[in-house]
Amino acid sequence: MVVDMVTNVEQRSFTALLENLATNDELAHIERISSRAARFGVVDALTAQTLETRFPSLTNGLWAHQALAITAIHDRRSVVVATGTASGKSLCYQVPLATAAAATNGQATSLLLFPTKALAQDQLRSLGALGLKGLTPVTYDGDTSADARQWARRHATAVLTNPDMLHTGILPYHARWANFLKRLMFVVIDELHVYRGIFGSHLAQILRRLHRMCTYYGSSPTFIFASATIGDPAALATELCGLPVICIDNDGSPLGERHVAIWNPAPEPDGTRASGNTSTANLLAALVADGHRAIAFCRGRRSAELVASRAKHLVNEELADSIRPYRGGFLAEERREIERQLFTGLLRGVAATNALELGVDIGGLDACICNGFPGTISSFRQQIGRAGRSAQSSLAVLVAGDDALDQWYAQNPKELFRRPPERVVINVANPFVLVPHLACAAFELPLRAVEADAWESPHAAETSTDSVLDLTEFVAPRLGTEDVREAFDEGVRSLVHSDQLILINERAVYAGRGSPSSRISLRSGGGGEFRIVDGRARLIGTVDGSRSFATLHTGALYLHQGQQFRVTNLDISDRAAWVEPVNVDEFTQSRSTTDVNFVGVHTTSRVGPLTLRLGTVEIHEQVIGYQRKKISTGALMSNEVLDLPPSTLITRAFWYTVPESVLDRAGLEGALAPRTPGTLHAVEHTAIAMLPLFTICDRWDVGGVSTAIHSQTGEATIVIYDGYPGGAGIAELGFNAGVHHLTATLQALRRCTCTDGCPSCVQSPKCGNGNEPLDKHGAIDLLSVVLTDR
Repeated sequence: MVVDMVTNVEQRSFTALLENLATNDELAHIERISSRAARFGVVDALTAQTLETRFPSLTNGLWAHQALAITAIHDRRSVVVATGTASGKSLCYQVPLATAAAATNGQATSLLLFPTKALAQDQLRSLGALGLKGLTPVTYDGDTSADARQWARRHATAVLTNPDMLHTGILPYHARWANFLKRLMFVVIDELHVYRGIFGSHLAQILRRLHRMCTYYGSSPTFIFASATIGDPAALATELCGLPVICIDNDGSPLGERHVAIWNPAPEPDGTRASGNTSTANLLAALVADGHRAIAFCRGRRSAELVASRAKHLVNEELADSIRPYRGGFLAEERREIERQLFTGLLRGVAATNALELGVDIGGLDACICNGFPGTISSFRQQIGRAGRSAQSSLAVLVAGDDALDQWYAQNPKELFRRPPERVVINVANPFVLVPHLACAAFELPLRAVEADAWESPHAAETSTDSVLDLTEFVAPRLGTEDVREAFDEGVRSLVHSDQLILINERAVYAGRGSPSSRISLRSGGGGEFRIVDGRARLIGTVDGSRSFATLHTGALYLHQGQQFRVTNLDISDRAAWVEPVNVDEFTQSRSTTDVNFVGVHTTSRVGPLTLRLGTVEIHEQVIGYQRKKISTGALMSNEVLDLPPSTLITRAFWYTVPESVLDRAGLEGALAPRTPGTLHAVEHTAIAMLPLFTICDRWDVGGVSTAIHSQTGEATIVIYDGYPGGAGIAELGFNAGVHHLTATLQALRRCTCTDGCPSCVQSPKCGNGNEPLDKHGAIDLLSVVLTDR
């Protein structure tokens, strides 16, 4: 069908194009989002003068949210700007930086943090183009030479770096940065939504260490956060920096009319669906042939290559060269060239990984395809916002995969548009993160007991008005539940007992060798990391110790930037996995036994007849083998046995206990009945798959255990736990979701069209028991009883 269509290069309406493509009810839903006119704001005379001289392209002035943010920043109030894609968030900090440089004759300094080097380089070019006397921007990262670093410390007024370099290359050597730190006026954290879970928990500690050094040198910087739309951004920003933060989310930028379609490939009899790659390539080819410029977001490098290759074959020869893939593994020069071709219109279509989801401006695309739901509402809106950036009419298509979350949204399409974005969660009190950073802080400057106050987070201030004068203070929900002060005190005590700190005149002084920051990974929750190295001893990546046996056992296939590697040897004593590159139609899935020990209960509630608890757990897991399966068909190739030691994870969890009477009413005939384990297991899997509806996480961030009778609870028990030592805050939000979480779980089970269970409902790609046993019908019956009783 697509081949017949692509000979016509006249543009037609997006709806007509989709309806002409669809067969067998694949086009599940189309939502029309009306256009929105721009709203402008007013700024003070000094800012207006800066705009006139340094930002001449802003002929109409600033949009309302930009004016509000800049005014608040000039009043030295920390802000988070959480507005849509292409809403000019960068301008919200560029203008204050430019104004301060002019007003102080280059005395004010700024520190800007970006999650990737590419974003820092893009912003460097943007700031450099201002040509403003007194504003000297430089990048400072792992690629910066020793001479350039020395020059930056002496002369730069705007340092663009990343959290890793601030952690290991700036704070431990703060004396070299004394002149810069004592004049520090602004700290910018771009792409706030990226800092979730363990990574965000580490950043919270780093920013507290930074603020501590600023206080020591006599400065008090204003924090400026920029974020895609997320839930409760003020609370997250406040938790990160430890200061009150104003939220500005009343987007004043213009928006063109947008059509959003849900495309759901028809299921096969076994419940599996046609390849999302095929549907995405067909749509991309049809859009390009119809005269549109489009991007297709894919979940991996291989997928991006396959989509681009098929789309090129579906269009005529003249258009084939205008479609390219964009993925990790390309040289930086290749990526910049593709971005340039997209921006100038030379490319009509690109199949990309989520590397293009973050703030790079790629020009006037008018169509976007998501090859599978990207995991969160926030990411979905970020991706579809890449089209229509020039306020033109645009199209977005979500091609639903066979994942349970994809299918839930395919069956509940309105939720994509009316559901608030998920909250990003961190855990400032996680001892596995906090304690190592306390050692870093003591290395930088001896700790005093009164500094515990600096580690606590105040309440945030939020606004949805268009005037700073009308700001209202409110008590934002706290992301953590631990007492941070108590965790601080306990952390200092533990470091003293382990001889890493010594007490001298009521100060805790670091007693170790060298800077402890070099031994901390910002993407690990503790327990150390395992290195992944190839035959030439090149570092491929790292994996947190708590996940190493399940993902890096001998024989495992490990995917890095789309390239397959097979683990040839796992050296436990050296904490290294040796790998070799392969290209095979195969994936591996570890098999394990898991036991849970409940260490402490923090809080308890009821969901119908069930008791729901939140607390600390100890997870004992032993990887006992793995399965080899074909990627193309999912067919089992072999079962392999492993002999690995057990591992222990102390983390946070929420768990349901199910009384015997509820099992009886669900027709399961008690905890010892044959169907009960499969029923609980199915509920556990689907509940984990649905958890991203309530927090920015994915199923790989959490684990689960279910048992017909647990020795501590004495009842059937379903446990969902944070996958990182100490927890990242996910368990708290899962506990708070309670009945809503179980309701979404039941909906996913009921609306799946398979007979006995499939990847769209109860099967999990990470199950340590090989997805056995699973009872979909028992899960439906059990949850139906639970939710009827509430």
